[in-house]
Amino acid sequence: MKVLLVKTSSMGDLIHTFPALTDAMNAIEGIEFHWLVEEAFQDIPTWHPAVSKVILIGLRRWRKNWRKAWQNKEIQQFKRNLRKEQYDLIIDAQGLIKSAIPAFLAKGKVAGFDKKSIKESLASLLYQNHYTVAKNQHAIFRTRHLFSQIFNYSITQDKVDFGIQIQSQPLNKKPYLLFLHGTTWKTKFWPELYWIELCQLMHKKGYVIYFPMVDKTDQMRVEQIIKQAQVGELMKPMGLQAMAESIKGSSGVVGVDSGLAHLTAALNIPAVTLFGATDKNLTGAIGQCQINLQSEFGCSPCLKKECSMDDQHHVYPPCFQMLPASMVAKTLVDLI
Repeated sequence: MKVLLVKTSSMGDLIHTFPALTDAMNAIEGIEFHWLVEEAFQDIPTWHPAVSKVILIGLRRWRKNWRKAWQNKEIQQFKRNLRKEQYDLIIDAQGLIKSAIPAFLAKGKVAGFDKKSIKESLASLLYQNHYTVAKNQHAIFRTRHLFSQIFNYSITQDKVDFGIQIQSQPLNKKPYLLFLHGTTWKTKFWPELYWIELCQLMHKKGYVIYFPMVDKTDQMRVEQIIKQAQVGELMKPMGLQAMAESIKGSSGVVGVDSGLAHLTAALNIPAVTLFGATDKNLTGAIGQCQINLQSEFGCSPCLKKECSMDDQHHVYPPCFQMLPASMVAKTLVDLI
């Protein structure tokens, strides 16, 4: 059975799809998945043994200049590549217009969430088969339940197998920690003051500290943290494959709600993930060695990208004052 999976982004959402692939692989002998994904994340689908082919879409890049993408015939070539295969089934596991359209263009019947279960209800109009999945549950279990209905098998709620196959590539012979400080929302950033203190606390425990660098803004932030802490190293820019191998070789990880934090949890590396504005019950990192710390601040989780609180608090966003560095350090040490 050949299935096209459409889940284009983002990193955390892609990682959350892996357990559903494992369920399907274990339940249906010989099932084969092709995965349509954003070009920036092309390494991720290759980490699962059920995926035999990766099809790339450059939607994020095309949006910056649709005319250029059309004139260069990139969009036309994408459509031709997409329609080379006849699929027994196409699954839009994302539930957005941007994922439903390419799913509709591919050859085969499209399955996905029904209009009451989906993020963008108009997307469901492009599906032939619709399935009801409760919204008020973690993204991992929503996708697992979708797949289980599509393929008619049962799942075990307390058993989550990401099936990721990645080799370890340590950054240092000494025990080291990765601090995943980068994210997209302003309200997800853990205060720099706390990162500085955490660096000092974990350095005293004998660990080398590494910070990944995503962009120039990240670099400036980390350089300030390292300068004030007088501890830590800024990693060189690297691709997702190399980053995953570095995480796999670490002793532990502390991160905010981000794709790399979800990857860490899936790799079963001891990890503490911090939640302020976002809700660990809906998007918390899941893994055998994972602890999610949720702020108990009055308005947390607000699920907002901008904080509406005033600046009278000593840290921003103020919800993170409930998760100080001392608490995070103790949680990580106990976990390791």
